Amino acid sequence: MMAEGFTFRPLGLSSDSLMLIAYPGELFMRVLKLMILPLVIASLISGSSSLNAKLNGKIALRTFVYFLTTSLLNAILGTTLALIIHPGNPTTDDAVQPELLRDTPLTKAKTVSLMDSVLDLGRNIFPDNIFQAALQQAHTVYVPKESAGLTGNGTELLQTSAPITSSSVNLVEWSESNVEWTRIVEYRSGTNSLGIVFFCLVFGTLLGTIGRKGYVVVQFFSAIFDVIMKMVTGVMWLTPIGISSVIAGKILSVDDIGFVMTQLAWFIFTIALGVFLYQWIILQAIYFVFIRKNPFRFYLGLVQPILTGFATASTAAALPLTFRCMNERLKIDSRITRFVLPIGCNINMDGTALFIAVASIFIAQMSNMTLNVGQVVTVVLTSTAASMSSASIPSAALVLLLIALSAIDAPINNATLLFAIDWFVDRIRTTNNLLGDCYAAAVVEHLSRNELKISDIDAYYKDDDITSDDQCEQDVNGKRKLSFPNSVILNVEVSTPVSNT
Repeated sequence: MMAEGFTFRPLGLSSDSLMLIAYPGELFMRVLKLMILPLVIASLISGSSSLNAKLNGKIALRTFVYFLTTSLLNAILGTTLALIIHPGNPTTDDAVQPELLRDTPLTKAKTVSLMDSVLDLGRNIFPDNIFQAALQQAHTVYVPKESAGLTGNGTELLQTSAPITSSSVNLVEWSESNVEWTRIVEYRSGTNSLGIVFFCLVFGTLLGTIGRKGYVVVQFFSAIFDVIMKMVTGVMWLTPIGISSVIAGKILSVDDIGFVMTQLAWFIFTIALGVFLYQWIILQAIYFVFIRKNPFRFYLGLVQPILTGFATASTAAALPLTFRCMNERLKIDSRITRFVLPIGCNINMDGTALFIAVASIFIAQMSNMTLNVGQVVTVVLTSTAASMSSASIPSAALVLLLIALSAIDAPINNATLLFAIDWFVDRIRTTNNLLGDCYAAAVVEHLSRNELKISDIDAYYKDDDITSDDQCEQDVNGKRKLSFPNSVILNVEVSTPVSNT
């Protein structure tokens, strides 16, 4: 895959040739993304409705605690490696494309704070329009007060119902001394996965409580999930071609890949080492401690989703293949995978937590900053919190990195250096995110095994009652009789003998 890209680089291919090489990969990603939304909706509703509300709460609590713990572990791991290896070099910003540090909107606009990110998280979890959530997501931006006045009134927080693009707010050079910034909540294109996940979880949980009346709806969403998985089976045959095309096209599109990789080699090495240690030591240890089985066999069963996640740089794009491998190859309970995997795509960003921690300390070292203990702890906590508000889209971590840099007063303009290599680093950390979701599903299934057995028994009697009600009808005497044709009903009367006294 990567060899093809490096092989074609010396040929000096034209832009049309590069487009044709990347075209199969583009179609492959479009097909995968096409199935994400119906897959998430169907899996969450059918999965949560098959469990009772109490069990849903237990599984959700275990899942959230696991995600929070692993994200914190990744942030600590990244911080430790960055302090030991010291990848930041003060001369790097002069060596790697100095024009990246100037005349970018990133250096002109005010960055959002951690509080803004958390509030945006709440706005997206509770969307005001479920149909809009399928197309747009809310986020906070800062604009000069003069420019904000052009869009409405001069209040501190403006909330717009129509999307505001960057072109509607001119990012020109503003003098920091005389600029007042104001918050604007705008909508940007992209699926609000958090809002859809929350709505589907509540909808599915309540759907499972209404008994017979909701049975048809549950079967409807289960059928949709089965159809999507059959579509995934067909897409899997295109995986080798699609992955090769995506990676080759990306390698060929980078102007001076050798120079960039050389100057930022220690940063890339630190990220790769952290990913390696987490995937091959920490994750395997977690799996063995909880499940007491060979963890590497489980890891090898996820090779295809890992390669897809690496190629697409998105856990959401690899979700269809992840479902298929988890359910069919690794035999994880589908009720758990339908519950854990869609949620993990949105709030479990282990690789992002590691990246933000390493990148924050890298930029601080590059700026000759000496971090005290308080600032190091701030990096760990901010990386953990920011990663859980990340979106499952490529390069989302670069925006969240600015939050961590602001928390330790590091220069945010140096973050633009990482844009040159994020196409590669993003793919490495995506594999961490994907594996974290899969191992979480395995651990949560093991911890919930007793509750799942009880749920199986309840479901058996529940299905038996539904079947009995559907197959029987009331006779004129109020007694139930079978509605099947050609059926014979035997009434057996048992008389008790009367003893003669």
